[in-house]
Amino acid sequence: MTTKSLLKALGEEVRSRRSELQMSQEALAHGSGLHRNVIGRLERGTYNPSVLTLLSIAVKLNVSLSGLIASAEKRSR
Repeated sequence: MTTKSLLKALGEEVRSRRSELQMSQEALAHGSGLHRNVIGRLERGTYNPSVLTLLSIAVKLNVSLSGLIASAEKRSR
């Protein structure tokens, strides 16, 4: 697994969970204290977020940080 593939999978996981909640990128960004461009870059796999950024996103998506990362790891395989 490469860093690039994990970042892409993480972005796909965030997008999938956000879509399931019928939440816009802007709503996710606002609810997690981030700029909407950060969410867009994360979902495209071009942004390497900090642990605290991921934690903020996970809380807003109603998932644990470990669950979000584990799902992304499964996607990247």
